[in-house]
Parts: sequence; C-alpha cells; structure tokens
Amino acid sequence: MIRVLGCSGSIAARCHTTAFLLDDDILIDAGSGVGEMRLDELARIDHILISHSHLDHVLSIPLLADSVIRLRQGPGGLSELRPIHVHALPETLEALRTHIFNGVIWPDFTRLPSAAYPILVFHPFAVGEQLTFPAKGGLGADRRVHVLPAAHTVPGVGFGLETPQGWWVFSGDTGPNPALWKALEGRRIAQLVIETAFGNEEAHLASISGHLSPQSLAHELTQLDGEVSVYITHPKPGEVPAVLAQIRALESRHRIEPLREGQRFNAPVEG
Repeated sequence: MIRVLGCSGSIAARCHTTAFLLDDDILIDAGSGVGEMRLDELARIDHILISHSHLDHVLSIPLLADSVIRLRQGPGGLSELRPIHVHALPETLEALRTHIFNGVIWPDFTRLPSAAYPILVFHPFAVGEQLTFPAKGGLGADRRVHVLPAAHTVPGVGFGLETPQGWWVFSGDTGPNPALWKALEGRRIAQLVIETAFGNEEAHLASISGHLSPQSLAHELTQLDGEVSVYITHPKPGEVPAVLAQIRALESRHRIEPLREGQRFNAPVEG
C-alpha cells in the first residue's frame, strides 16, 4: 500500500510537500506531508528514501527524528533504540550532514542521543541499484525498490516499486530525462507519478530549475511505452489551475490526472 501524504510543490492550506508512505514503515521523501501522520504512525517509520536534498523533500527528517526517540527505545532503554535508516545518494547525505544536521540548523541526530546509539543512520545508494526491504513481520514477499535517474539542479533520483500489476514509478523532481525512459524500457508500468511544477507560461523557469511544464511533460510521455495511468505531482500552489488546464488539453495515449493527498495505491510486492 502506498499512501500519498503530500504532493505539492510548496505550502498553502491543504497543500503539503512531497511524501509517500509505503506500507507503514517506509517513507519515500519526507516533505511537510509527514506532519499529517499521528505520533504512533511516525514511530513505526524504519526507513526513509530521499530523492534529493531540496528542503521540500527533506524538511520532516529532523523533526521526525526528534519526535520518536523515546518511542523507538526498547525495554532496555537507549541500548535498544531502533534507528531510522535514511537512504539517499552520497551527495544528498552529505548535504544533510553539512546543511541540516550541523548543530546550527538542527542537532546532529546521526550522533544523538549518543554516538553509539543514534536515531538516524545514513546509507548511500547509487542510480541503478535495487533496494530490498523485508516484508513487515516476516510475512509476504520482500519489497523491492529500484533507484532511477532524475535530471534536476542537484543530484537526484526517482524510484520504482515492483508490484504484481507492474511498477509504481515516482519520477522525483526532474526536467527532461531521457535516462529515465531508457531505464524503464521493457518494464510493465502500472502507475507513473511524475512532476509538473510550472505552467507553460513559466516554461523557461521550469527549464532552468530542473522541472517540467505541460509542454515538456507531453514530450516526455511520448517516450513511455504502452498506455499508463499517469499522476501529476509537485505543481506549485499558485500554478495548479494553469497546470491542470494545460494538462487536460494535452493529446496523449496515457491516462493523465492530478495526484491527490490521501490517495492510496494498492501495491503488494511480487513474490
């Protein structure tokens, strides 16, 4: 099960930035949508997969770490603390260390509450890697997530989750990205969640900031095989009416609709 916690490019009333919850223990990005979860739900997060270092995708990591330390300790106290594992590109992890967990913006929770028992543990990955997470409670199949290429202003990735219906794919923040379509060749895609941050009148801004507009999205989707359910994420709140109107005007063989907060995708993994 994938639950959409946030899918906006910025904040406003009922607009939360990017975050998805896989089952009840894996976050895919950690934007402001994480703040909609109850404390007991937050305490069940074991892994966070980060697409890139921009604030709208990482801002909940330090607050989450601070909220759940006591709840994730076992009967033996600190020595049984269950850390949260953060998975990202090496450049993204270095950005978190340098610019957030630096003792100035936020305490270094990779060394707190103690260096021996931190609440956050960082794990680098690479584009093309497959991440495997055991099924919850040892029941069912492992969950397999593929790290996909993105083309943004900072090093970034997307993710592909294997499901019986095909792959659930999240593009991450990206501009035109031939490498993504190459990586997806021959794959059965069940759903594609892809960003479109700006309307066509802001196409120049989209281009220089590593995002898509409806006109560049249309070109990207011509490279996607078959007929796929496509969900648009990451429009800026002030851009939503223009983006949606321009997307509805596109001619495409794919079924395109906006992603909604609270939307759920049934995505048990393949055996």
